[in-house]
Amino acid sequence: MSNPVYLALDLPQLAGAKALAEKVRGHVGGLKLGLEFFCAHGAHGVHEIRELGLPVFLDLKLHDIPNTVAGAMQALHVLEPAIVTVHAGGGRAMMEDAKAAAGENCKVVAVTLLTSMDGRDLERTGVAGTAHDQVMRLAGLAQDAGLDGIVCSGHEVKAVHDSWRDGFFVVPGLRPGGKPTADQKRVVTPRQARDDGASVLVIGRPISRADDPLAAAREIEATL
Repeated sequence: MSNPVYLALDLPQLAGAKALAEKVRGHVGGLKLGLEFFCAHGAHGVHEIRELGLPVFLDLKLHDIPNTVAGAMQALHVLEPAIVTVHAGGGRAMMEDAKAAAGENCKVVAVTLLTSMDGRDLERTGVAGTAHDQVMRLAGLAQDAGLDGIVCSGHEVKAVHDSWRDGFFVVPGLRPGGKPTADQKRVVTPRQARDDGASVLVIGRPISRADDPLAAAREIEATL
């Protein structure tokens, strides 16, 4: 992949999302559409974004019984996503069925631990161990289920890459300055994540909310 940056287009207005994507398309490698975008614009919105000619990552974090998730994956075929996310917490059977139902050219990756969560949040949900422990545990489960890879923070990607050499690793929560912003807690710089084995770098607000999104995208690309 020549440019691993996927711009997160979680904007409420389709016209605004398309305009932003058009502006920076020469400096990103793909476009990530999450729940906010999909709930607002549905399949029509995905088709509109695909017209820009960049790979589309549907970050829907599917999490349900295996049969339901498999049905959802089949329903997504028409959108031709390059990447789709499921939650590793759904279990091995769910992940196996998700991969079996995915399109031939679609990578299925499992979300391990949200970058908005840390060890204290885990403890409150009844999960023992550190954030690192949880990510490694779920990464092993995703690998056993035959998935293409996982989503994890830049804090864990090196360890996961070392144990899963041919895995596909999506790293969100990136900040060019390396400092936490808003609801993100476990963040690193795009350069560090790439050096540690990230396949895809998901970047949203540092570009989408910048005073000059094009300049911000160029600056991030230059660091890679």
